[in-house]
Amino acid sequence: MKGPVVAVFVAVFGLAVCGDEVYIRPCHEKDAECLQASAQAAVPLLAAGVPSMGIAVMDPMHVKQVKTSQAGLDMDFRNTNVTGLRHCKVLDLKRNGHLTNLDLKCSVVMRGDYTLGGKLLIMPIEGSGRYSIKIHDIVVKIQFHVDVVPRDGDTYWVVKSWKFNTDVQKGVHFMFKNLFNGNKQLSDAVHQFANGNWKDIFQEVAPPIVKVIVSKLVEESTKLFDKMPLKKLVLP
Repeated sequence: MKGPVVAVFVAVFGLAVCGDEVYIRPCHEKDAECLQASAQAAVPLLAAGVPSMGIAVMDPMHVKQVKTSQAGLDMDFRNTNVTGLRHCKVLDLKRNGHLTNLDLKCSVVMRGDYTLGGKLLIMPIEGSGRYSIKIHDIVVKIQFHVDVVPRDGDTYWVVKSWKFNTDVQKGVHFMFKNLFNGNKQLSDAVHQFANGNWKDIFQEVAPPIVKVIVSKLVEESTKLFDKMPLKKLVLP
């Protein structure tokens, strides 16, 4: 079938929802302008969820817990709500054989409960309370390895594996309430250090929770492909 992988990404982003009905705006494989415009127009629709296909709401996205330890820092983020995904911009969408690449630029806010202990790079840190992390213009590049498989007389798109990387272009702002049991002097010093060295701090603190967010995006988006055969996605 012509252009199945590209067409499926149009389905992910180029959909319109009316009640329980889902309408796809398909594009020709080589029509880059159509692909990007269709994708961009439908990002907020997908972020709002598609109940008829079991696709959960992704803005806000709820992350129950991310607990990890790395580089001498113990981190426990709980009850996190992520907002802003409906405003993501589609930068690029292209295919090369079984590989499909999707580039998004987003600005998001994560708010929830935290517990931190250990060292933030060179600075001791300890506390538990509410937190927020504001990320301005993070570019997420996702590469999918996909196959087309037959099922029930039709063909469907299946994600076999995927990987991603990120790059923050503008900045990150950290806020952790109740550091050092409310010691303002120590708390101010940590926040000044963290926000003044946001790029290095982001690489130490954020990757585990960012991976969970991207995983949820992929998991929810690909639910569409269990329901929609490729013959409904591709213009001849």
